[in-house]
Amino acid sequence: MTDEVGVVTGDLTLRSELDDAGAVTLRVQYKDAAEWYAVTGGKAKLAAPADLDAVHGIAVALLNRPEG
Repeated sequence: MTDEVGVVTGDLTLRSELDDAGAVTLRVQYKDAAEWYAVTGGKAKLAAPADLDAVHGIAVALLNRPEG
């Protein structure tokens, strides 16, 4: 689910962005598309910037639902 367009399905790319305040925002795009969409509920404050890779890995696992 995304804030801008609702449900997205198919081949997607996930990006985890860390801002200057230490918050991560998850965004998805259709494979090879230009537009990025914010994942609904996909924003959180991190304890440390080094946690970004772990958060990204968990998000990939949660969002990867090949069976629906």
